[in-house]
Amino acid sequence: MRTFIALDLPPDFADDAAALARRLSASMEGRFLPRDTYHLTLAFLGDVDEAQLAAATDALEAACTGASPVPLRSDGLGKFGRASDATLWLGIAPAPELEQLAARLRVELRDRDVPFDAKPLKAHLTLARRARIPHVGLPHLAFPQDDEAVDVTLYKSTLDRAGAIYQPLHTVRFGTVRSEGEDS
Repeated sequence: MRTFIALDLPPDFADDAAALARRLSASMEGRFLPRDTYHLTLAFLGDVDEAQLAAATDALEAACTGASPVPLRSDGLGKFGRASDATLWLGIAPAPELEQLAARLRVELRDRDVPFDAKPLKAHLTLARRARIPHVGLPHLAFPQDDEAVDVTLYKSTLDRAGAIYQPLHTVRFGTVRSEGEDS
């Protein structure tokens, strides 16, 4: 099962990011992602078996114990890849709470022998894939208002022709734990 662990965005921040993406989509071609797919990946696990999934859930709970809300502040736009075929993203400014959470999560995963992509954290929210970024200036853009995130989720990711489908498997809200299907 293909999985990752991500910080969930508060609704207002996600709404603001979606408005930003709509404004960008009027200026460039690309496959802009739906708002309900927005997240900030803390650890990409890839394919895991049932035992690793259980260990990842334990690692998530341990990493979030005593964690503080994570401040979210937009830090401009960026891209991975070429301007003619890029992944366009909204950067998230570094914050000690975010970096500490990601570091704790990676330690807890490593301690439980759960494999993950160990690349350094580049805090971002993917807005579009296969974007063709114009060489001329972009329109005036309103970036999301500063906010705080309080939920971290272990997701199953299923790839299909339309893109990835994300299914929450286990969510931890700082101070509480919610499994998929429970009311919040």
